[in-house]
Amino acid sequence: MSRPIPDVFLKTLATHSDDRGFFREVIRNNDPFFAAGFGQLSHSLVYPGVIKAWHGHLRQHQWTYVAAGTLRVALCDRRLDSPCYGEIMTFLAGEHQEASIYHLPPGVVHGYECINGPATVIYVTSGTYEPDEEIRLPHNDPGISFDWLHKPIR
Repeated sequence: MSRPIPDVFLKTLATHSDDRGFFREVIRNNDPFFAAGFGQLSHSLVYPGVIKAWHGHLRQHQWTYVAAGTLRVALCDRRLDSPCYGEIMTFLAGEHQEASIYHLPPGVVHGYECINGPATVIYVTSGTYEPDEEIRLPHNDPGISFDWLHKPIR
């Protein structure tokens, strides 16, 4: 994984396996990682090779969990007052990776490429869907120094 961005958290998840499968607790309402609270639960299916970038929120927090498939994830800090403004953080999430969920604070955008899929992505936001609250930028935004088509994962 590349250098961490302040207020972005990756929470390692405990998996309890037996001969029937496994149980994994993802978020608890009393988890400090989840302090901003619940607004909405969403589910996305992403086909292999698809790139979704860039997306974030102005006011809401988002927690993302890859339940199946594998994503190459990139985060970019777009908070003007952040000491890491413009920095990129990359990692793999999903199958064959350490089980985890990642937290995006307001102002940090993320994108991902499905490198093994289809991928099942479950995410929680601290508020409900509001189009005017979203940050949407094109995958090749000139203000973000990341090339989805040629940048290897670090």
